[in-house]
This record gives sequence, C-alpha cells and structure tokens, in this order.
Amino acid sequence: MKRRNEDSRASGTPGDERGGLAKLRKLEPAQRVGLVIVITGHGKGKTTAAFGMALRAVGHAMKVCVIQFVKGDMFSGEMEAIRRLTPEIELHLTGKGFCGIMGDRHTPEVHRESAQNALGLARGKMASGEFDVIILDEIHNALKLKLLDLAQVIELIEAKPPLMHLILTGRDAAPEVIERAHMVTEVREVKHPCHQGIGPQKGIDF
Repeated sequence: MKRRNEDSRASGTPGDERGGLAKLRKLEPAQRVGLVIVITGHGKGKTTAAFGMALRAVGHAMKVCVIQFVKGDMFSGEMEAIRRLTPEIELHLTGKGFCGIMGDRHTPEVHRESAQNALGLARGKMASGEFDVIILDEIHNALKLKLLDLAQVIELIEAKPPLMHLILTGRDAAPEVIERAHMVTEVREVKHPCHQGIGPQKGIDF
C-alpha cells in the first residue's frame, strides 16, 4: 500500500489531497495586460472555449462574469456547471432564445431590448472593478442581428479596464471588433454530425 501511494504522488494522480498539484511550478507573466479576445467562426465550440478560459481563471483565484446574449432561454450542461462555480463565476442568462429561428416566439424588438439590457449589465460589471474576466457570449451574433449597434460594442471594448480580460464569442465577428482584439480565434467546421442525420447529444451539444 505504501508503494502505491508513493506512485500516486509521483504521477500526479489523486493519491494525496491535491493530486500532486502543489508540486507544479507556477508561472507569472512578465507584464500583466488585460486582453481583448475574440472567438468566432461557424464551427462548434466557441462558448465551450470561452468557458474553458473561465475555468482556468478560477484556478488562479480570479473572478469571472459571464453574460450570455441571444440563447439564454435553453438549458445546457455547461451553464449548470458554471452555476456550480458560484461565487467565483457570476452567470447572467439574458437572451430570449435564438432570434428568428428554432420556433422563435419573440419579436425583433423584444430581442433587441433584451440585448440592450445585457449590454448595460456588461457596462456595469466592467465598471464595478470586481471582475478579472468578463465573457460576453454570443455578442457577435447579437451585433450581426442588429440587436446591438457596432458603435456600442466598440465603446464597450474601449472602456475595458487595463488589467481586465474581455472575451467576446459568436459567429461573424465584425472586422472592426477583430481589429481591436489582441487575440482572435476562428473555429472552423470540418465535419458535423447533423450532416449525417444525427441530432444534438446531451453533454456534447447542450
């Protein structure tokens, strides 16, 4: 038994309380910079990538705020997982559902009002100084659908505190937003189960 515990500690498996994490070397940036990060493209995984950054930030004892535009009326496993990380992550589901598709029951005016309220919420959270990371999920979609105005989004980016990271996700990021970002990742679809007649799967798609 003693030999097994020693092996567990050496390999970083949960043989001790922290699974060997206490032994890992921690890095610090030479210079702290608050980044503007754009995750866009027509492939699957943009929100998931942003939430991966949120998880990483929590591991560094950073405070995260997630504001989801457009699709906030539908349950997803990732949202439940994020909710369980309260209070390290503060989650706001502000959308009225997919705009103009999938049985949308709301008028464009209702969707725009919802997006405008979410933008105001983002301004307040940014100005509060409480958060190290703010994720604006699906904000590119809201802009593309004209639920937000380009000038509003640019103004929000330019108001970002110097050390706060701002992550913006969604399809069809505007060139003007991309120009102001420090990091831009495009998620490209190569193959998708829906084209093989396979519907959305729990734990993978929602």
